[in-house]
Amino acid sequence: MKHALPFMLALLLAGPASAACYADYKAKQDNPLQLHYGVIELRPSACDPQSAADTLRARLGDGWQLLQVMSVFDDDGLQRRKASAGEYFLRY
Repeated sequence: MKHALPFMLALLLAGPASAACYADYKAKQDNPLQLHYGVIELRPSACDPQSAADTLRARLGDGWQLLQVMSVFDDDGLQRRKASAGEYFLRY
């Protein structure tokens, strides 16, 4: 029990885990060339860059091709990306 106390204390101080997961990305469309920056919501089990890329490739429509997953983040980073993503904020 003596060794478990620091671990249990750390869990209590960490607070509840956030189930929300998002990724921001860049995508392109050819003929004519168009680029966009967007944000998508991911399943918590897919909250890593590779899973985000797989999800985006499956979700992107209208001829959009994924260029790059920029980052994966939780609720804390969502609102500061909203203006930059514009119409592609949580679109796909």
